[in-house]
This record gives sequence, structure tokens and C-alpha cells, in this order.
Amino acid sequence: MALKNKTTEKLNTELKALKIITGALIGVLSLLFVICVYGLIVKEDSSTFTSLIVVPLALSAIIPLNYGNIKKIKKELELRK
Repeated sequence: MALKNKTTEKLNTELKALKIITGALIGVLSLLFVICVYGLIVKEDSSTFTSLIVVPLALSAIIPLNYGNIKKIKKELELRK
């Protein structure tokens, strides 16, 4: 990601999009995790929920990457001021 080659307007747009996407990802993964835990506790046949619980755990690795990108963009925007 070559941040120095992008305009300030483009960086602000990317920053806003990353914040929205990361928030939505956290919300959806949290909801899926809670549903899977509920299904494991309540349902007798929990094989579906056992296999589904891996999805939010695996995809949660994207969240730190997004926060890292947000931090880089904020740093670049601060340097430009």
C-alpha cells in the first residue's frame, strides 16, 4: 500500500471505509460466535454449530490487519498536516 502516492482525500475515504468495514466485521463475527455458542448449549445435535464456530475464530485474524492499516493511514494523514 503506497500511501505517499495517494491524495489526502483518497486516504480519508479509505480510512472511513476501513473503519466501517472493520466495525461491520466485528459485529457479524460476534453475532455468529454468539449464535454458535447458543446452538452448542441448547441443541442436542450440535455438529453444525461445532463446525461453524471455526468461521468467526478464523476470520477474526483480519481485524488486527485492518487496525494496522487504519493506524498507518492515520499516521500518514498526521504527517501531511
